[in-house]
Amino acid sequence: MPIIKSAKKKMRKDKRITAHNKVLKDNLKALIKSMRKTPTKQNLQGAFSALDKAAKTHLIHPNKASRLKSRLSKHLSA
Repeated sequence: MPIIKSAKKKMRKDKRITAHNKVLKDNLKALIKSMRKTPTKQNLQGAFSALDKAAKTHLIHPNKASRLKSRLSKHLSA
């Protein structure tokens, strides 16, 4: 348990940020699953948008976003 005031503040902040990131990741995973289940152009656009935002905010690595976008687009063309 931290003793220093700033460390305590950082723990509170980290807890909030972690909870927020979990919500964002869960939404991202849900969009990807819906795209894989029913590949439509609208689902693809939603997944692409979410992946781009996640990469922009460093929630996931940009290369991972690119890789997932490539794989999802293959589902649409198949």
